[in-house]
Amino acid sequence: MSQFALDQIQEKLPQALAERYRDRAGDHWGVVHREHIVAVARMLKEVLGFKLFVSIDAVDRLLLPENEPRFEVVYFLYSLERHEHVRLKVRVTEDDCEIPTIAKVYQGANWGERLTWDFYGIRFKDHGDLRRMLLYEEFKGHPLRKDYGLRERQPLIPERPIKDIFRGPGTNGVL
Repeated sequence: MSQFALDQIQEKLPQALAERYRDRAGDHWGVVHREHIVAVARMLKEVLGFKLFVSIDAVDRLLLPENEPRFEVVYFLYSLERHEHVRLKVRVTEDDCEIPTIAKVYQGANWGERLTWDFYGIRFKDHGDLRRMLLYEEFKGHPLRKDYGLRERQPLIPERPIKDIFRGPGTNGVL
């Protein structure tokens, strides 16, 4: 893990990092203030060479003893030149579940941000195409939240006509 990248962020953008720590495995993490995530991502990509966006996910901390703020958005980036990963977190509360998008810095973040919105309900400001990705638009709630009802029923919607690309036109009523 890149202690170097976190040192550079702390040196050049001192107001961006809220916290630094090492996890149980000894890996370095940086907790970034939400308003600085775009500047940090841009610096990591353009200055430090972390050009590969690996993934984005979220953590719902509702049932943890220290559950405030409730959500963490977790970013994983990689430098091909240095062969190092950098791990970043942005913490958001349930009441203010919106952070700036980094999809304009890393195009690969587009789908990850849509998935995070779809399953956790965390909005990405100025995303441009923030719509459900795997669930249908009428789906109520966000299923990876810890307070999502286990037996919650979803509204029935009529089956949408789709083009059957395997059996050819006319086999499912769609021309």
